[in-house]
Amino acid sequence: MDDTEQNNQIDLDDILPQVGEFGRYQKLMLWLVCLPACIPCGFCAFNQLFMVDVPDHWCRIDELQNFSRYERRKLGIPYGDGTYSRCQRYAVNWTRVLDEDVTNANESWPIEACKDGWEYDLSVVSSSIVIDFDLVCERDIYPTLGLVALNIGGPIGVYGFGILNDKIGRKKSFFACLFTLLAGSIMTACSPQFWVWAVSRIIVGLTVPAIYQIPFIISLELVGPNYRSFVTVTTCTFYTFGLMALAGIAYLVPNWEHLTLVTSLPFLLYVIYWYFLPESPRWLLARGRFDEALKILEVLARVNRCELPASFRQLLKQRMMLTRSRSQDSANSKCPDIFVLCRTPNMRLKTILITLNWFANTTVYVGLSYYGPALGDNKYLSFLLSAAVEIPSYLLCWMIMDRWGRRWPLCLSMIISGICCIATVLLSEDATVSIMVLYLLSKSSISASFLIMYPFAGELYPTQLRGIGIGTSSYIGGMGLIIIPFITYLGSENLILPLMIMGFFSVFGGLLALRLPETLHYRLPQTIEEGEEFGKNFTVQDCCRCIPLKLNPPVLSSFEDLELDRIKEEDVEQIPLEASRRMSMRRLARQTSFMDTQKDSDGSMQITYWM
Repeated sequence: MDDTEQNNQIDLDDILPQVGEFGRYQKLMLWLVCLPACIPCGFCAFNQLFMVDVPDHWCRIDELQNFSRYERRKLGIPYGDGTYSRCQRYAVNWTRVLDEDVTNANESWPIEACKDGWEYDLSVVSSSIVIDFDLVCERDIYPTLGLVALNIGGPIGVYGFGILNDKIGRKKSFFACLFTLLAGSIMTACSPQFWVWAVSRIIVGLTVPAIYQIPFIISLELVGPNYRSFVTVTTCTFYTFGLMALAGIAYLVPNWEHLTLVTSLPFLLYVIYWYFLPESPRWLLARGRFDEALKILEVLARVNRCELPASFRQLLKQRMMLTRSRSQDSANSKCPDIFVLCRTPNMRLKTILITLNWFANTTVYVGLSYYGPALGDNKYLSFLLSAAVEIPSYLLCWMIMDRWGRRWPLCLSMIISGICCIATVLLSEDATVSIMVLYLLSKSSISASFLIMYPFAGELYPTQLRGIGIGTSSYIGGMGLIIIPFITYLGSENLILPLMIMGFFSVFGGLLALRLPETLHYRLPQTIEEGEEFGKNFTVQDCCRCIPLKLNPPVLSSFEDLELDRIKEEDVEQIPLEASRRMSMRRLARQTSFMDTQKDSDGSMQITYWM
């Protein structure tokens, strides 16, 4: 390629600074379209927690229905350990017992399982699928299977909508995802029996987290690289606000059918987004649809009160012709497969460590989210607080990751989360306030590690393997979503046991993170060979180093000791002395290294990166 051809190349990241990286157009899209579009994910992923409340219950005895509830339980239900049995009743001839005018049960009477169904105490829980479908006693695991059904749909949906996202565009795939979500939610509310309800949860699960990721990707592709960190943290924070709102809605709408509809049908209003939500210009450029992309960019420039360069159209066509030529050459070449990740010792070790850490992160974060309503005296307040504590952790990560690196913040946040969970074993089950405080500290810490994990993994995998590496680790790590409902199910018998299990997972994942090489201030690997060399000569000193070094070593002529090949000091944006003491919000909003989103060769982003 000659110099003229090189100079004629242009990327969307090159033109955005001239028309506005984060101008009025992007702000309007972010605050009025993309951020509200994230709410359905949190609503429909967690409203199920408020559909499965288990009220106090006991066996129904048809012959005793003319008696009061107190008399029915006193006469027909075995009593022991200070409570009436939930799943057994006395097996006697009730006609004979009533003829003899017996008013108190005889403990010597034989006992049998419930034959005529159950009665429920509706004074605390008035509506639940447990009540409607009799999911108690031998069927008490069915609500857990409902959560498993929801989580099974997630990986399938991410893969399916990921294909749609790349084939038909971000805009159309978002609306396909939205209508799938609405159809599954309506089916949920109208389910006549449990298995229909479970199938409907799989349909809803197909859209989680795809319904969140698609507008997120649109946001990232509309802004310049200097503002992707800000968009990422803002999106996560807005998602958390949605969870907090869900707690209030669930409190105001106790009926589970109505709750399902209230947390889904209002999103029909999003159909008006068809007229306002733009297609991603990156995706249009990657597909060679230059005229459509230029119209969007012209609107973007006009709203931002900037002017699109006159030479952009010609340069863009030349650039995209070159990109298509390279993409064709790339398609004809052999693409790396999943086995490349484990073919060499160092890459194999890093892949295993990243995958295990992802598994621990996903399992503990989602597990603690599911477990929130079970703790404390008020399930709505518990869920609200469990969501609210995520926001400080996001902001803290945003401020420290580009100063203290990825490895130690990831390690410490996971270990703190695990210790807080395990510490609950020292408390009695009656110490609900202390357990709640430890739980909230644990949830806040694991939220921080969950935010760190993605960019850290993206920087550890070389460019050639980044897509397949992140996809593989996240999919395998996502298997924790299937087992975590069974772990939280154990809490029905022992409140502390699930917290202990999740605590050990978190501590284990945090310790593994120390073995991963630091990526801040290091030249990151591009090829498979560089990926094998990056962090190969890891030492105990490297493991114990808390703050990444930032030195000027001589330029290396080979890949030997690549983990010591730190970036040049002048390549690091200098921070004035007074700014280093107090980083302003403006500076935080405009930084590039944190959460630098991975892209394909054509500049577009893939939904599977966020699984």
